[in-house]
Amino acid sequence: MADASIATRKQIAFYASTPAYRPVLDLHGWGDLQTKLHAMSKAGDWANMSAEIDNEVLDAFAIVGEPENLAAEFHRRFGTAIQRIRFTPKSASPRWDYVIAALRASS
Repeated sequence: MADASIATRKQIAFYASTPAYRPVLDLHGWGDLQTKLHAMSKAGDWANMSAEIDNEVLDAFAIVGEPENLAAEFHRRFGTAIQRIRFTPKSASPRWDYVIAALRASS
């Protein structure tokens, strides 16, 4: 879980550093985060950008949890609008098979 959380924070930080994502962050009241991450990216400070993604930001853009809880959380947030899901970290773990089966069963 810790590795997946770090990888997800890195990905969110990367996207959030680009000006095109500023409106999304502004919507949540986090526009200053985009400014800070953009400056860090220009300075080449990629290694520290993920530390700027706190739990509130992480939870807004990602579903993080144990596999047995993920299907219910996907449906709570998105209902039947789910079309595509990306799991991080990418792996062939049987735990992902469990989540996919639970999502299919509940749709």
